[in-house]
Amino acid sequence: MTGRDSVKSLLVLRKLTRAIADAVRGQLAEHLTTLTPLLQPQGVFGEYIQAPQREPTLKAEQAMKELKALYEAITPAKPLNLRRELSPPFNLSNISLEITPVDYVHHAKSEDGTRKITVRSPLTWTLTYAGFAPNRLQEVLDQQVRGDELHKFIVAYLLIHFVMKYRPGVTRMLEGLHFPITTATVPEFGQLPITRVSIDIATRRPSDEVVLESAELTGMDAFEEVVDVDDIERLRDPMTERLLEIARKHAPEPA
Repeated sequence: MTGRDSVKSLLVLRKLTRAIADAVRGQLAEHLTTLTPLLQPQGVFGEYIQAPQREPTLKAEQAMKELKALYEAITPAKPLNLRRELSPPFNLSNISLEITPVDYVHHAKSEDGTRKITVRSPLTWTLTYAGFAPNRLQEVLDQQVRGDELHKFIVAYLLIHFVMKYRPGVTRMLEGLHFPITTATVPEFGQLPITRVSIDIATRRPSDEVVLESAELTGMDAFEEVVDVDDIERLRDPMTERLLEIARKHAPEPA
């Protein structure tokens, strides 16, 4: 949306975006359900996860060493402010996955000043183990007495971060299905790694003028990005692209 920014065109794009988001989320949920057994913490961390059968794995010691180093680096700093030693085995076995749309705060500017708007990226999700969504983490951070719960949340985020790192085949598979996995940090959670999954279609926030007009109409300080329609047309299959590249490299040029 450029010079044609308007609430009317925004409504059309918003309807399209929500239809796409519903379809994509459903497909992603199916993929993650299938992949859940491969993304269990005990598959990477072995004996460091409390489970009925704990078996050591070759990667468990190295993965735990990396998790411990990152834990000790990020937890004492703001805003986590937690000083507590790790005490494996962790009670996080046979747990399902959960996806939550990514929200962020945008300060929309106008002649009257700025207005804080919570913006949603509808085609990007935070990937966590069930029960550890970002809004729950924020609640735990805001509590006065939060040591045990905060510790558990931090461990859960670190576990899925390293499980993804040590399961490159899963990340490549999801990328091949147009669902790349990325890692981010956000100010409200300091340097805690946040695992995200998205679709290879961009969404965008229109001009502040349109955002503010939408907020006035809805009466809420909230906005949802809209899909970039051109990105849908540019969506390509990775295997097709790879085979075409091989063909260009090996096939003789036409006379």
